Amino acid sequence: MSEILLTAFVGGVFGASLGALWAFCLCGLATMLGCVLVLSGGSDFLLLQVGLGPIFGPHAGGFLSGVIAASYASARGKHPGGSGKDILSPLMGTSWDVLAVGGAAAAAGALLASAIGQVPILREFDHLGLAIIVATFIGRGLFHREGPFGKKDSIAKHGLLGTDNYALSWVGWMSPPPLLLMIGAGAGGLSGSVAKMAVDALAPLAASGAVSPAAAGAVPVIFGWAFSAVMLTCLQFGQGSTQKTPVTHCMALLGALTYLYTGSLIGAVIGGIFGAFLQELCARLFVNHASDHLDPPAAGIAFGTLILNVIFKPGLLGLSALF
Repeated sequence: MSEILLTAFVGGVFGASLGALWAFCLCGLATMLGCVLVLSGGSDFLLLQVGLGPIFGPHAGGFLSGVIAASYASARGKHPGGSGKDILSPLMGTSWDVLAVGGAAAAAGALLASAIGQVPILREFDHLGLAIIVATFIGRGLFHREGPFGKKDSIAKHGLLGTDNYALSWVGWMSPPPLLLMIGAGAGGLSGSVAKMAVDALAPLAASGAVSPAAAGAVPVIFGWAFSAVMLTCLQFGQGSTQKTPVTHCMALLGALTYLYTGSLIGAVIGGIFGAFLQELCARLFVNHASDHLDPPAAGIAFGTLILNVIFKPGLLGLSALF
């Protein structure tokens, strides 16, 4: 365990130096390349240990480290962009302690994800998403003295779910409900289609022992998520209207997961729409009024996975037959 925590720490220092969003794009790239390797009958190391594991997973150096480091830097007046919500700016030019906080956050995220997987109720959540949420809430409380919902004066002025006509919104260009409906349907259906084809491609590889059961189970769920993460390079490097890319990794993952439970591409579309509105709800609850960033897609994935598991998982409600 000490070796894993050290690995997560150094990955977190690196991720914080890049900034959270660019680190996440690289995490998505590693995950997508890992999926390609598994689909080719190759090693699952890049997928399970780098992209989704302690080396550079989103709950470690591949995202969380940059979020917590940005929160700390803004509270100490060291953030180059001035705001803890700015997860695009690299933090290399700040100070050693900012990077160290990023490393500590990554180690804590790796530890939390492992612990969540051991608790019967909590393991029905997405482990990595829940670890990101818990760690971010802790960082917000420590550095900004704010609760999960953010600043009380902003909530009093605009209402907890209010957006001030999208002026407060996390990604206001995507927040209007008709847009959420369409992009959720598109991202969920596309990810479900990829999941369907991945299952078919992996079945003979898993049967022959060429790929591990863990990798064969992960690729159909995560490929669309990884593709969506790589797509956020458009947001990272864009300016003005060119930056208005959709943020779809929650929709993609929940769409794929719904397909795997139901065997229905219509189910995948519904899952994607569910993910779109769930992440918008999480943004309104946990980001719009706050001084720092809490990732709405990570929250949507964590809670959405719990809800889908309860609805569809055998031994719980087991309603897959409805599709």
